[in-house]
Amino acid sequence: MTTDMQTDFLVIGSGIAGLTYALKAAKQHPSRQVTVITKTRTDETNTKYAQGGIAGVWDEENDSYGKHIEDTLIAGDGLCNERVVEIVVKEGPERIREIIEYGARFDKDETGEYSLGKEGGHSENRILHHKDVTGKEVERALLEEMKQVANIQLINHCFVIDIITQHHLGYLVTKSTPDITCYGVYVLNERTNQIEKILARITLLATGGCGQAYRTTTNPRIATGDGIAMVYRAKGRIENMEFIQFHPTALYEPGVSPSFLITEAVRGDGAILRNRNEEAFMEKYDARKDLAPRDIVARAIDSEMKRTGTEYVYLDCREIDREKFLRHFPNIYEKCLSIGIDVMQQMIPVAPAAHYSCGGIKTDEWGRTSIQHLYACGECASTGLHGANRLASNSLLEAMVFGHRCFLDANAQIDAIAFAESIPDWKALSTTDPREMILITQSQKELQQIMSDYVGIVRTDVRLERAMKRLDLLFTETEELYRTTKVSPQLCELRNLITVGYLIVKGAQFRKESRGLHYNTDHQQKSELLQNIIL
Repeated sequence: MTTDMQTDFLVIGSGIAGLTYALKAAKQHPSRQVTVITKTRTDETNTKYAQGGIAGVWDEENDSYGKHIEDTLIAGDGLCNERVVEIVVKEGPERIREIIEYGARFDKDETGEYSLGKEGGHSENRILHHKDVTGKEVERALLEEMKQVANIQLINHCFVIDIITQHHLGYLVTKSTPDITCYGVYVLNERTNQIEKILARITLLATGGCGQAYRTTTNPRIATGDGIAMVYRAKGRIENMEFIQFHPTALYEPGVSPSFLITEAVRGDGAILRNRNEEAFMEKYDARKDLAPRDIVARAIDSEMKRTGTEYVYLDCREIDREKFLRHFPNIYEKCLSIGIDVMQQMIPVAPAAHYSCGGIKTDEWGRTSIQHLYACGECASTGLHGANRLASNSLLEAMVFGHRCFLDANAQIDAIAFAESIPDWKALSTTDPREMILITQSQKELQQIMSDYVGIVRTDVRLERAMKRLDLLFTETEELYRTTKVSPQLCELRNLITVGYLIVKGAQFRKESRGLHYNTDHQQKSELLQNIIL
């Protein structure tokens, strides 16, 4: 066991949320240490894969805060926190200006004004973008800015196993314990293969989403719900996990994971969804046609696939001007061409894929979790912005706004928080290597199959009950493996995915209605009693 590490600000995750917070904390406190840890490379994040853009009120002649707020509330289907929606929409443009000052390059039109896109659920053009790789450009700008700051330490290939709380000091901690406190984390250092302690005054979780709980997802392999699972184990509050957003249009490539995303902005520029008979079908499902919110479009595609007996539908881009398409979507064009599809001549096969978790670690409007000295922001958090369904391109906006707000609150608290003393070393349950890795890899495939088949876009009570029974068995088998073999990142990710799967199913079982992204054919009517499902 190596010597304990201490840091003032600890950030778990290096996407837009974590880096926004880390930069601000480091600049405000040049004499304090800010540490960012990530389980792979620093730039391997969900942010990097965000294609569409950042929503924000930019054209005040045609757009307004009121319109953006209304669009967000409509998409959220009655479960948004209206105060949080107002905060994010109104504070968003200032955060976007900051990222531009860091060097982020958003596309401009011929006059030099920012080119604003339009996506499903938006009433106006308000999406700033960098071609079809906006997230990658934002991540680049943040990492470049961090090179100018001396007191940020980046640690790669370090897997966080658990949040350290009073539980590790021998105290009984339950969900009713009023003062659960985070003292830092236990991490598996993959370079030394040792489990170490990192103690922190304040910890921020910016661990991203959990798309890998499903067989088909646009999320990278790192998106295993680690932060959500750790907080649940630490008896923190999790909410609204039943609301998993399926992006309607992922490129259909059987056996390829993660799925390549075809951004919604393509439909914003005029692409049309067609079924196997080449019929445009969205007008049958919603007056907004191809620009309806994602939950509606995903269910419509699912319905057409079931009706026609196919595994995909088509996205028809053939009427979009070639130069415009190449300018806006060069990576999509190249990707499709690499598999033999010229989008100017042929339609793109697409199918829904797990994309975004609208629920997560419950926070207040300052990003505080139910555990003291622990903040959460980005996709792992449930701030109240998204409600039952996220409006397109609101996620990067939320990450920047809450990265800033977490910093403001942490900045006010940091001087009064001392490092914890006498934190015990990690107690290894076993030092035996697993005899067969297939026990882990096969269990993850089983989990993904269960979630995709029973807890997908359309659900029923029977499917949810069957999913829960199978998850119970997987949980029992995996916990036995955890007790009897050496800790590894693969085993920890499996545990976390099973926990996330359980939370999604349990939330879905509690919600006796269909709302937003949760559609249960046994409960198709919406309840008049709006509520968040807190687990």
